[in-house]
Amino acid sequence: MSGPFSALWRRSGRADLAELLARDWDVLVIGGGISGAGVLLEAARRGLQALLVERHDFAWGTSSRSSKLVHGGLRYLKDGHVRLTAESVREREMLLRCAPGLVEPQGFAFAHYDGARGRRSFLAGLALYDVMAGRRERHWLDADEFLMAAPNVKRDGLAGGIVYTDARTDDARLVLRVLREALDHGAAAVNYLGARALLRSGDRVCGAMLAGDGTDCEVRARVVVDATGAWSGPLHGAGPRLRPLRGSHLVLPAWRLPLARAVSLMHPHDGRPVFAFPWEGATLVGTTDLDHTGDMERAARITRAEVAYLMAALQAQFPHLQLTDEDILSTYAGVRPVIAGKEGGAPSQEGREHVAWSSPGLVAIAGGKLTTFRAIALDALRLVKQQLPGWDDPLDACAVFAPVPHDGPGVPRRLHGRYGACAAALLDAARPGELERIPGTETAWAELRWAARAEAVRHLDDLLLRRTRLGLLLRDGGAAHMDRIRAICQPELGWDDARWALEVSAYRAHWTTHHGLPHEH
Repeated sequence: MSGPFSALWRRSGRADLAELLARDWDVLVIGGGISGAGVLLEAARRGLQALLVERHDFAWGTSSRSSKLVHGGLRYLKDGHVRLTAESVREREMLLRCAPGLVEPQGFAFAHYDGARGRRSFLAGLALYDVMAGRRERHWLDADEFLMAAPNVKRDGLAGGIVYTDARTDDARLVLRVLREALDHGAAAVNYLGARALLRSGDRVCGAMLAGDGTDCEVRARVVVDATGAWSGPLHGAGPRLRPLRGSHLVLPAWRLPLARAVSLMHPHDGRPVFAFPWEGATLVGTTDLDHTGDMERAARITRAEVAYLMAALQAQFPHLQLTDEDILSTYAGVRPVIAGKEGGAPSQEGREHVAWSSPGLVAIAGGKLTTFRAIALDALRLVKQQLPGWDDPLDACAVFAPVPHDGPGVPRRLHGRYGACAAALLDAARPGELERIPGTETAWAELRWAARAEAVRHLDDLLLRRTRLGLLLRDGGAAHMDRIRAICQPELGWDDARWALEVSAYRAHWTTHHGLPHEH
């Protein structure tokens, strides 16, 4: 592997990093989630010299802790957000076309019981959904047909059900694929390097003071883009008021909650939508929607009340499976960057639109959703364009990923989608037996080797929670497989035994706190 991607993501030396940061940049993007990655890609592919910095790891925040759905926002249509839904459907269809293996269709099934209301309005919304997507599906199934689509749902009083199609992804891998594409266009991206303060010349922002990992320097840029999402604001103290909302999730073994389609339901306690769907060899359950009042400098975690809430929904919809807390493999929670609406409104009623605003030398974005990251990036660059005389790109929308020649049956669809042009190199790097799947997951052992070798892994949780999702998919965060993980990854990472032991200890402590079952009552 060669080129700037390799040099940066391996962080081959402090001198190389210092040389990189000493350049003058057209655009400095602060924030390594999906919004920042999207801005970096759209800027780089249009000829701008663009650098992204992230104070934690790439996708550390919301963009590795979402509901993993690339969806059109059917519930937003119900609330009258037609424009947002149309934009989301358009972006979903684009991602399905250009990222097969990474963004995949996901069928949904919604059971309808005797006496329940809303069937007609739901079907009317789906008809409009179909028009937006340019296709037509059959949406109503009688009880017998519905049980074939979702055989484990509660049968008492079942009148039939509604089925439709959206899409799912691995959110962290989507961020990494976008970053990879940006670096192929000449951009640069550095993790574990954060912006401590903005630099100003008069009343104009002209760069940022960066700090992290022993580095403390000033970086100059013609425009700075704040893409820090739910953490937006402290650098510049401007923009709309954000309402951080926490969405928490459970991961269960597929054999305990086997699903061919996603099952969507209304929670028996408050009528909020809850879903369960097959993801990466397990079953993902979500989500809550609560005001997050915790320290934003610490990673969010699920509460005992949220575990009980989600389990109550599962027990109501799948009573004969007799699911308990013992079935939970892991948990995770993310904080959504939602623009605050009226005071006192319910969290689930807040919109998911994004906003972008600017001041001299600075553009900031907030709000939005995973599905619409390209649209968010283009809106941000329209404001950047106003501050870069001589740069006159029309900013027309184009596919996120350039076509990558498929190397035939030797490159599985999943690897091709997740790694793009690197998939063949990943296969070449694999040792005997490493193309087998890790039990209980869809992840190949070779993906661990490739991540350790070529994807800027700085800590063990980077490897097991974001480059791969083994920390979520395996019981106890993968403890039973740690010897083989070590054999594959320690030589690639260049860590001595003391460093490996330190990383394992830190990872286990982090996993217990943020991905295990909470102990508070």
